[in-house]
Amino acid sequence: MLPIVECRLCHHRCRLNEGERGQCRVRINLDGKLYSLVYGKPCSVHIDPIEKKPLYHVLPASASFSLATAGCNLRCKFCQNWQISQSPPEETENIDLPPESVVREALNNRCRSIAYTYSDPVIFYEYMLDTAKLAKQNGLINIFRTAAFIEEAPLLELCPFIQTASVDLKGITEEYYEKMCSARLEPVLQAIKIMHRQGVWLELTNLIVPTWNDKEKDIQDLCRWIKDNLGPDVPLHFSRFWPMHQLKSLPPTPEKTLARAREIGLAAGLHYVYVGNIPEHEGNNTYCPKDGKLLIHRIGYSTLENNIIDGKCKFCVTNIPGLWA
Repeated sequence: MLPIVECRLCHHRCRLNEGERGQCRVRINLDGKLYSLVYGKPCSVHIDPIEKKPLYHVLPASASFSLATAGCNLRCKFCQNWQISQSPPEETENIDLPPESVVREALNNRCRSIAYTYSDPVIFYEYMLDTAKLAKQNGLINIFRTAAFIEEAPLLELCPFIQTASVDLKGITEEYYEKMCSARLEPVLQAIKIMHRQGVWLELTNLIVPTWNDKEKDIQDLCRWIKDNLGPDVPLHFSRFWPMHQLKSLPPTPEKTLARAREIGLAAGLHYVYVGNIPEHEGNNTYCPKDGKLLIHRIGYSTLENNIIDGKCKFCVTNIPGLWA
């Protein structure tokens, strides 16, 4: 009888019999060994503005070569990319794009970064890691766009090759993670702290879903956790929910809810709190935490004005944390 294989990439720790796949749909036990079914086979490849990740403190107005494979280790009811994240690779249109080709295409298209995104790159870990190593050698920034439901050992192996992570902190209660994502909160919090300690530039996104995680207490607790564990300079993006996937009956997040969330974040002592998915909201802009001056004026994903020079406020020379060069 062939052995059972335990996958130790994420905290599901799937135990797989011969021929079985993990919850991600893309990792399989074949002859007692664990294989990836998506290495070098992305199903989504685009060139995006880096602001779409969302990253507001990394190479503003630059292009990011962005890719994803089928599969995900979460089951978020609100997923906007559910057509690929909740599908096995047999049901997506995949292309052959090994790590060397990813880096070459990024450079040829004058991208300054590569983003592993759309689904969750945790599930195409080996592909991401090999690509990130080559990208770093070629002077490209690597972006880990993730829900951070990953074990410590693979995360620590990855950290030296990624310069920035855009992390979805989906809620601040275990109940929310269990009911909405089929996952757990605590491992995500631990992964975020690990990346912070390893020197990865972090920006966090919280999608506010009406009736689910829009209570003021939850928003206060989330902001307090960030301030206490990461400090005031980690940007936080509050993002607007649109009816999607299994939550089509819910309304979009009211603009006043997002505005209030931003107020709560700033009152909690966070220096950079943003509002996403409302293109002309002032919460798209970056302001100096010392003098309040407008530093980066954005409308949607477009940067209209940038007053950060050499990582500092042009007006009062206050240091503005991020990856600016």
